[in-house]
Amino acid sequence: MSQQKHIPNHVAIIMDGNGRWAKNRNQLRVVGHRAGLKAVRKVVRHASFIGIKALTLYAFSSENWKRPEQEVSSLMSLFVYALNREAKTLNKNNIRLNIIGDISRFSAQLQAMIADVQNMTRNNTGLVLNIAANYGGRWDITQAIKQIISKVDNNLLSIDEINEDIVNEQLSLHDLPAIDLVIRTGGEHRISNFLLWQIAYSEFYFTDILWPDFGLDSLDEAISIFNKRERRFGQVIDC
Repeated sequence: MSQQKHIPNHVAIIMDGNGRWAKNRNQLRVVGHRAGLKAVRKVVRHASFIGIKALTLYAFSSENWKRPEQEVSSLMSLFVYALNREAKTLNKNNIRLNIIGDISRFSAQLQAMIADVQNMTRNNTGLVLNIAANYGGRWDITQAIKQIISKVDNNLLSIDEINEDIVNEQLSLHDLPAIDLVIRTGGEHRISNFLLWQIAYSEFYFTDILWPDFGLDSLDEAISIFNKRERRFGQVIDC
């Protein structure tokens, strides 16, 4: 990483391809999800090591409930397993865990575990690891609208005061650096309802690599390409 000009402050990843990875090996999809968890461990560790301040991983979208019941159940069990297994490691490595999304649909056990791990790591000052679980960008914006309307109804905010900053304050990740780089694995080229507001000025990197095969070199390559981009944010840069 010594040749990197700049490490992005905030990277978001759409982790796609677990199911296809398993299918290619004539395995059940849950095997692919377990392999994907191993990739998460490696990428989180490397992101922390190279100095990324925040890493947001799209683990379970609000649309994923439409998957077969057995697969959803396996994903929930894997989530419980991951929290049990990784909590102490995250804390030991000064990583703060933050879950974004509507967790009210999860079991009481899973909700309690999420609260415990977030509480355990809340004072850590290293990498902020955001896991988007039962998350959707449209849900996020809808929740923001509801909160703003509530403030207007309670005379805490006037309509004339509503601006982009006010909207942003109601959204997930508002207290973290803006997302510099969005990575999607698995060969697809779409956003899939992920952080619709937050990635307005992000750079995108798409790769055919299936998520379980996405490793340290893959992340380094994405950052290397990010560094070759000229980010103008709507401005004109003189040559």
